[in-house]
Amino acid sequence: MPVLLALGAALLFGLVFGPRWWVRRVMQQYATERPDLPGTGGELARHLLDLARLEHVPVEIAPADHYDPAANVVRLSPGNHDGRSITAVAVAAHEVAHALQHAAGNRLLAARVRFAPVVQGFEFAAALVMTTAPVVLAFVHSPALLALQVGIGIALLGVRLVFHLLTLPVELDASFHRALPILETGRFLDAGDMPGARTVLRAAAFTYVASSLVALVNIARLRRLLPF
Repeated sequence: MPVLLALGAALLFGLVFGPRWWVRRVMQQYATERPDLPGTGGELARHLLDLARLEHVPVEIAPADHYDPAANVVRLSPGNHDGRSITAVAVAAHEVAHALQHAAGNRLLAARVRFAPVVQGFEFAAALVMTTAPVVLAFVHSPALLALQVGIGIALLGVRLVFHLLTLPVELDASFHRALPILETGRFLDAGDMPGARTVLRAAAFTYVASSLVALVNIARLRRLLPF
């Protein structure tokens, strides 16, 4: 029985943290500087935006790679903005693809933007419910009420998981229906580099899935903080 429990715990650990580890490993694996590439990730992003007649969309350096539809700006991490690597090129193309989705009126992207503040509200409510749970136990002394409060808190946090999973089609479209064809037809990478670019684009697309699994762990951590 202890062996089975250990195997089950190892499997659960792998399922939860494995995707995030894989994403990071892929990004690092193809982040080797390539002086032979014609430009940096930031330069490619600017070039692709200009080609798409999105000159008004700026490219900025930020702590993390993302497209901000509210500000209408592509943001790249310093390594990808200034780097010449397969990762930098692929990630830049992926984030520009989100700008193309926005310009094209992609409905799922628009829905993600519309509901992002709602999800943040659910997260705030969940944090409030979970942090006040011990207080309820101390003053009310009702395990049943506390269990109900914890259940509500977990349900509220679960909204974030659903939200991340619903963003997956947006990410897959950005990576494989937009960024990959751009890189292939534009020949921004040699044919020998395209398999690596596909892997990076796949990792970029599944970043939100990895985040949703980590969010599940955060739920479990909050649950362990409670005194029952």
